[in-house]
Amino acid sequence: MNTLKTTFLLALLTVLLVLAGGAIGGRGGMTFALIMAGVMNFVSYWFSDKIVLAMYGAQEVTEAEQPEFYGLVRQLAGRAGLPMPRVYIIPSDTPNAFATGRNPEHAAVAATTGILRILSREELMGVMAHELSHVKHRDILISSIAATVAGAITYLAHMAQWAAMFGGGRDRDEEGGGLLGLLVMAIVAPLAALLIQMAISRSREYDADKGGAEVSGNPLFLAGALRKLEMANRQLPMEGATPSTAHMFIVNPLTGGGLMSLFSTHPPIEERIKRLESMVYGYRG
Repeated sequence: MNTLKTTFLLALLTVLLVLAGGAIGGRGGMTFALIMAGVMNFVSYWFSDKIVLAMYGAQEVTEAEQPEFYGLVRQLAGRAGLPMPRVYIIPSDTPNAFATGRNPEHAAVAATTGILRILSREELMGVMAHELSHVKHRDILISSIAATVAGAITYLAHMAQWAAMFGGGRDRDEEGGGLLGLLVMAIVAPLAALLIQMAISRSREYDADKGGAEVSGNPLFLAGALRKLEMANRQLPMEGATPSTAHMFIVNPLTGGGLMSLFSTHPPIEERIKRLESMVYGYRG
């Protein structure tokens, strides 16, 4: 059911992208948007992992360099039935982690120096099991494509704003675009794309929490880690974190607050913890 939901939402994003292209350039704009989506998804599929690892200055490590952390990841990958991913360390005091890669055979997990310092071994197991669950279900590829298409829609919406300002829609009224279509697309499309992207990201986070709890062997490991990570990231937000990659991290690396908290790609930490604890204690009113 969750897979069908994700497929539907991705298809909806693609339709929105095509409509945005049509609002700007009629049939030609639709064709351009389809080609644009294909190219961007191709780039996401093959290069998104390299791009995000480079963006955060992640350094690949060997078992000799990080024997405890590397061994922990290898143990969890074995439990999950996954190939051993590449292991990276991000030089940041902000405690956080993410996984990337287009499939389990080309996956990587990354953790900051901050998370290695503040979490116990059991809590770190919960976090990395969560990330490996993302790898197993190809969540990172799905979320990266969703973020890429949503970004393209926002870019087209900005083009629509400029076109509307300079009367670009008047010459395309007969094609179904027009000034009104430009204005609607410029205002509605970015918000709709963001809401769809959030829906995809949040559903994958809940599933990864559940899968990670099962792989680690104790849901309370991840619940305890989330409490620490939420507090630490509020006190020390990650420098250089961007909205386009925020969905990849186990907790939101951005300085949430006000409207930002309403448009977060992550479910509320309290709800995530409650669901994890219910796996041990059962649902409590």
